[in-house]
Amino acid sequence: MSETIIQLEEINFFYNGFQAIENVSLEIGTGVYGLLGPNGAGKTTLMKIVLGHLRPAAGKGRILGTDLESGLTEVRRRIGYMPESHCLIPGMDAVTLTSYMGELSGMPRQEAIKRAHEVLYYVGLEESRYRLADTYSSGMKQRLKLALALVHDPVLMILDEPTSGMDPGGREEMLELIADIASKGRMNMIISSHILADIETTCARVLIMNHGRIVSEQNTRDFVDRETSILEVGIKGEARAFLERLGGIQAEMDRRGFLRLYLPADFPRMSLFAIAMEAGVQIRHFRPSRITLEDAFVTAIGESRAR
Repeated sequence: MSETIIQLEEINFFYNGFQAIENVSLEIGTGVYGLLGPNGAGKTTLMKIVLGHLRPAAGKGRILGTDLESGLTEVRRRIGYMPESHCLIPGMDAVTLTSYMGELSGMPRQEAIKRAHEVLYYVGLEESRYRLADTYSSGMKQRLKLALALVHDPVLMILDEPTSGMDPGGREEMLELIADIASKGRMNMIISSHILADIETTCARVLIMNHGRIVSEQNTRDFVDRETSILEVGIKGEARAFLERLGGIQAEMDRRGFLRLYLPADFPRMSLFAIAMEAGVQIRHFRPSRITLEDAFVTAIGESRAR
């Protein structure tokens, strides 16, 4: 049974009268969670509340067993945070900066220095660890920020746009590092990203936010498991005549103009061509499909705007 890492109930937060977080209730267990939403959805504000950087106007919650109302100073020693913005101190090399962050988290100096070398090696910065951090490329800075979040061996890591500014090769390596950390099973993660493929690759569950609210929660495994009975069909001709002959089969039109057909497991797929001929239409596109995280995201955001 999964242990509860974060539990929030009816959390609200305001910026100068603007409600940035509205009645958010959620429960996050062990493992890797994704946090998605358009700009201004409230993702960063929610993460700052979990970190204890912001105090909610209303609501209650517990982070790693500690009540929000009692303060999270001690809990921060058990949380690693990789912010989206660059947070590196000018004039410090990577080893010095990383060990300094370890000391701030309560590690003895010698242990922090040893651990700094270990995590910099782990993220691929061993040959550049004595260079000034502010001379690093964007991709190297992202790796260094991951090392800073890792140095004190936290229970929970919060990663905000971890692949931001990275080239395709660097992005792939960052995702491999995140997957490797997750595979060890000792650290739990919340990952916020605008790159939906990154979230689908690394996260077991996904929370989708819009207008300061949680509008959907998805299990990413569902997208893989639902592939077998869905067909993507493109036709030339009158779609209505074709759909009428399909009887009660569920169908929907996607954003590209293709029909997505949800077929029973025993439905003979090749019979669709005979049905199309009867309807006087031509099938021009025909392939297995699946519900993607992008589909779930667009649907959740669209439904939340319609409320």
